[in-house]
Amino acid sequence: MHATHLSAVRRFVAIVAIAAATGWVAGEPAASAQAPDRRPMTFLDMQHMRQVGSPTPSPDKKWLLYSLSTPDWAEAKRYTDLYLVSMAQGVRSTRQLTFTKDKNETAPRWSADGSFFLFLSNREAPESAASRNQLYMMRPDGGEAQRLTDAKEGVSDYAVTSGGEWLAYRTGKTGEEQLFRLPMSNLATATAERITQHPTGVASWEWAPDGTRIYFVTPDAIDADEKLRREKKFTVNIRNPETPVSSLWALDLAPAAAAPRDARRLTTGGAYSVDDVAISKDSKWVGFRGLSANRYQRGITSENIYSDLYLLETATGAIERLTTNAEIGESRLSFSPDNRFVAFSGPDDLQKYGMSNARVYVRAVAERGKPFRKLGESFDGDVTIGFWAKDGSTLYFNEGIKATNQVVSLDVRFNTTRPLTEEKASVSIDEDPDTGALLINYSDGTTAPTLFTVDAIADASTRASWRQLTDPNPQVRGFLLGDQEEITWKSKDGTLVGGVLVKPVGYRAGQRYPLIVAIHGGPASADVLSFNGGYGSQVYAGAGYLVLRPNYRGSTNYGHKLKTDIVGNYMAPGYDDIMSGVDHLIAQGMADPDRMGALGWSAGGHWSNWILTHTDRFKAISTGAGTMNWISMYAQSDVQRNRQYYLGDKLPYDDFDAYWNQSPLKYIKNAKTPTMIHVVEGDPRVPSPQSIELHMALKQLGVTTELYMYPGNTHGIPDPRNQLVKSVSEMAWMDFYVRGKGQKFSWRDVLTTLEDEAARPKVSSDAAPKR
Repeated sequence: MHATHLSAVRRFVAIVAIAAATGWVAGEPAASAQAPDRRPMTFLDMQHMRQVGSPTPSPDKKWLLYSLSTPDWAEAKRYTDLYLVSMAQGVRSTRQLTFTKDKNETAPRWSADGSFFLFLSNREAPESAASRNQLYMMRPDGGEAQRLTDAKEGVSDYAVTSGGEWLAYRTGKTGEEQLFRLPMSNLATATAERITQHPTGVASWEWAPDGTRIYFVTPDAIDADEKLRREKKFTVNIRNPETPVSSLWALDLAPAAAAPRDARRLTTGGAYSVDDVAISKDSKWVGFRGLSANRYQRGITSENIYSDLYLLETATGAIERLTTNAEIGESRLSFSPDNRFVAFSGPDDLQKYGMSNARVYVRAVAERGKPFRKLGESFDGDVTIGFWAKDGSTLYFNEGIKATNQVVSLDVRFNTTRPLTEEKASVSIDEDPDTGALLINYSDGTTAPTLFTVDAIADASTRASWRQLTDPNPQVRGFLLGDQEEITWKSKDGTLVGGVLVKPVGYRAGQRYPLIVAIHGGPASADVLSFNGGYGSQVYAGAGYLVLRPNYRGSTNYGHKLKTDIVGNYMAPGYDDIMSGVDHLIAQGMADPDRMGALGWSAGGHWSNWILTHTDRFKAISTGAGTMNWISMYAQSDVQRNRQYYLGDKLPYDDFDAYWNQSPLKYIKNAKTPTMIHVVEGDPRVPSPQSIELHMALKQLGVTTELYMYPGNTHGIPDPRNQLVKSVSEMAWMDFYVRGKGQKFSWRDVLTTLEDEAARPKVSSDAAPKR
């Protein structure tokens, strides 16, 4: 391993050893975390970050259950335990409730009186089925968990009626799963009652809020030969295969003493496939999405734009079609808590495909056939539905505003929007649908994602009113971090562009630093003032780099015009924005023009490839999952419609030039910069042949290049080992070519992390002190 990498890892081990020796308990801002021997962050530190999930307030909102996912680097796995925290006292009251080694506890759910909770766990699963979950119950004041189920195939999911009377769970072989129920009053001794026996199983399901009915969605048929041929190893995959549509069913549940009735089918005809079911709180209305029955309009990236929304009145079974459009994507239906209104979000223009900002459409739920009222037109961003005020007067949602994420309100009566937060950070808020408790997720340049709560939505505007509930990564306080800030500059044509600048640790004004341009994906997304964004910008800052994370044209958060300025001219405006940002930092005396590198993934890879073929100002490029040839990419990828729109809104077969002129491959003979290429072999979004085309071209043209192909079938690298390989090799490439230091990547750089892990003292993975 290189000396610099070895020393960083050893410093990491030393910090953990100090923590163990001094009794540093996670969640305590102890002196050891603030010690003078703080150190720069590493890519291995990124793999050690813990993650909070499934926050579940108790019925009286006094307690919060949540899961904490802790990485085990030696095994390249994550394990999850459950924690409890007082919502009044905050993080210092946290207790760890489960302690299963190498197992998981997930999906906590309280009983109606808060005396116990339920969860799923694989703690007793056989090695032959290590992921098989069973259902357990446990008291929050301690004691052993009690197993409630012994399902042969494990429990897939479960839910409790809103009144707390019944628990239902789903189990069975894939495609054959059925529902069972247990009385909450007698969980420990009751025998589970099977309540469905549907020939095609139960795919997705939900209790009606009044607890008298379960709605479920399931395919209309099962192709027995399709299943059999795979069992017999005829495993060929067919693109866009014919699959049956799914229908909505209702299961009316009789009292405990009587047998449940047969399920009733609520949608018929096969004209659409049901998805995204939503139920009003009074159980009188059911909303759902009807996906196209056309096999070519049901892909993962296209099914939403070829669907429409429907509203079913439960008393009569009458179904109203709410939208009738093509190539328009709407959100799931949402009902106001007082049951008066039904709403959805969708594009400002509901008539044709485009990238117009999202608006909210609302109507009185009972006014069948009446038009929806459009809300939020004055807001230059996406207006969506997060949650409602109790009286239905206001909607609250989370939205990006420049280099931040904020909480915004929409007054339904007066059609006005107003940001409720103005943090230089990433802030989002969610309401627990059962209790109404408010949970804020927050991160900034020095704070990893952390959960807070407030008593009322008005308190979200006042930081002093926030109470911290979690502290999953206290080790961050032991890192030396670079300052980050939002900056703006003028592009080549005068357009004002923004982004995030991360300064190197120990930055001194007037000194020039090597620059990394970290280009986000999307492109319809944005870099914000969150923790360690931009492919590990704090790791680069710790190594002495200045990092620019530009929100180039095509990005969100800066208004409709900036987001759509690349339509019909996809690559050039964003390129100009990025290069103008580079020139701005050079003019400010911050960036060294002779020591610059660029990197990105997905759309960030597209622009990295464009930079490669349009300038030789960078000393190194690392491109991940980027396009080279839009003509071939159109057919290879699982995305067509939005790329067609970006590239002039014609099919490539009608205008090859529009696609070819925006393809980096057309300009490949301009390439001079040493380029590292990363891609997942089975990437469906930006398929690996695009990276192979780039690698072959650079190899034949004599440009220094390496191609790393990672196993998997996802758009991002799926496994932690290879995530580390990508990050460490990428930085070694930058160090070697941008700064002229170190050596190129070697396998010892990552193998050493496992050797050091074996010697590393084990530290409790608690998120706060036990009591």
